[in-house]
Amino acid sequence: QVQLVESGGGLAQPGGSLRLSCAASGRISTIHTMGWYRQAPGKQRELVATISTFGNTDYADSVKGRFTVSRDNVKNTVALQMNSLKPEDTAVYYCYDRWYNGDVYWGQGTQVTVSS
Repeated sequence: QVQLVESGGGLAQPGGSLRLSCAASGRISTIHTMGWYRQAPGKQRELVATISTFGNTDYADSVKGRFTVSRDNVKNTVALQMNSLKPEDTAVYYCYDRWYNGDVYWGQGTQVTVSS
């Protein structure tokens, strides 16, 4: 029903920046929360940041003050601006879309590697 395609992942230096983008296509709920999760090898997938249709945001404590999530409800995109990157941010980042009815959709993931 919904396809999510991420872009913008790659390699960054510690202290550097990357911007991830996710585009949603198909049937899209008018009320939904979008955002980003990440998963490091051997680790649990964890919330990074989310933003609701109404602009309410939620961030993991580890990224507060460094990452900013935003969305464009016209283009049906969600972005994650990542500044002051740390090696601990290395993970596969997944775009997610949670509909008001509880249905959840995931992107394929994009690798982010932070290393000197």
